[in-house]
Amino acid sequence: MDRGHDETANMAELYEASQNGCVSTLTTLIQRDPHILDRVSLTSFSETPLHIASLLGHLEFSRVLINKKPTLAKEMDSLGRTPLHLAAAEGNTEIVQTLLQVNKEVCLARDQDGRIPLHLASMRGRKEIIEELINARRESILINLKGDSVLHFCVRYNHLNALKLLVESANGDELILNYKDHDGNSMLHLAVMRKQKKAIKYLLSVPEIKREANAVNMLGYTALDILEACDVCSRDSTCFKIQNILKEAGIRRSKDLISFLPPAPSSAGVDEAQPMQPEQRAMQGNWRRWWGCILSSLGKYMKHQGNWIEETRGTLMIVATVITTMTFQVGISPPGGVWQQDMKKDAIHCTGDLKCKAGRVVLAYSYPEVYRYFLSVNSFSFFASVCVLLLIISGFPLTSKFIIWFFTLFMAGSVASMVVVVIAVVYHIIGPLSWVVKKLRNFKCR
Repeated sequence: MDRGHDETANMAELYEASQNGCVSTLTTLIQRDPHILDRVSLTSFSETPLHIASLLGHLEFSRVLINKKPTLAKEMDSLGRTPLHLAAAEGNTEIVQTLLQVNKEVCLARDQDGRIPLHLASMRGRKEIIEELINARRESILINLKGDSVLHFCVRYNHLNALKLLVESANGDELILNYKDHDGNSMLHLAVMRKQKKAIKYLLSVPEIKREANAVNMLGYTALDILEACDVCSRDSTCFKIQNILKEAGIRRSKDLISFLPPAPSSAGVDEAQPMQPEQRAMQGNWRRWWGCILSSLGKYMKHQGNWIEETRGTLMIVATVITTMTFQVGISPPGGVWQQDMKKDAIHCTGDLKCKAGRVVLAYSYPEVYRYFLSVNSFSFFASVCVLLLIISGFPLTSKFIIWFFTLFMAGSVASMVVVVIAVVYHIIGPLSWVVKKLRNFKCR
């Protein structure tokens, strides 16, 4: 009983010493209880004493802990962070160096959000920490987080000095320098979005980045398109200056890039290789401008659509329910009805080799080809609507663009099938349209 109480008291004193960075208390506790550091993992605390010391910058205290128990360097807290994560975020350079001497593999450890220490250092602009981490494990610069590279983090959080260091560390690797996030945005796109004039100038001074400066994102926008898409840019002097910087660097709008494409080489003969007439050149230029406008409009449409199914879940559910009900009703009550009693082969409309049994569809015997098409489109419409209903009711996450367009295609096919079903039913009821028109022409008022 007394021993357990003493161990608890010693552990509490150890954590208090880690907050104060008191090396003498730590030494006394280790002398009093040589296995106190081994029992740290048995406590209910989410952090180890090394986590606390690394976060608060207690260098000597951290060194003693690491010398006595090196495995503390790779322990994770409840959020999956190692002491190196905390030291890197806080900019405690000497502690980072001490931790890396023990275990360099911790550079690649991810927390519960998927971040490695280099991500946290880039978010805070810790230039010295970034240099230490890259020197320890250079491949850490290649690890991306949710589509963002480490260089993207520097641009997002506006740390130009850290960005310069990372660009220099890339050693001209175009794959790293021109990497695009999940939206297809390069570092230049992000810098323009945030109106970071200094970052834009620096990025355009890097040859590998400038060569790809006219790259487009997922919406088909260049950096200049993104700048001009902002409504307030016409009244913002910063935007005007950035616009001049981009144009001087040779960056164009996406529609201008299409119009500047070289003409396709001709292989039909010498006569066709002659220069085009002014009228032909003007027509080709107009066609390319129109095509550019179409692509630009499509990109804007996609940008503003967002997750529209998630926003209109209720409406979509109502439409799918109505279509399901209609197709189900038509399926069990087809046009022409069913045989009410067993009919023999010689009976009216019973032309099959088998006996026309009660409950069988009359249309299937009278017009088998028409009924086959009718049943196919009606079944497709029914099952498409049922699938959409099931996915909506189950709470399936509608976040992927592929899923959104898949749903759109399904619902469009369901509606189109309903139109075909209605036409087939009307055709069967009133007959061919030419017959109806003929009857109307012959109709006379009496």
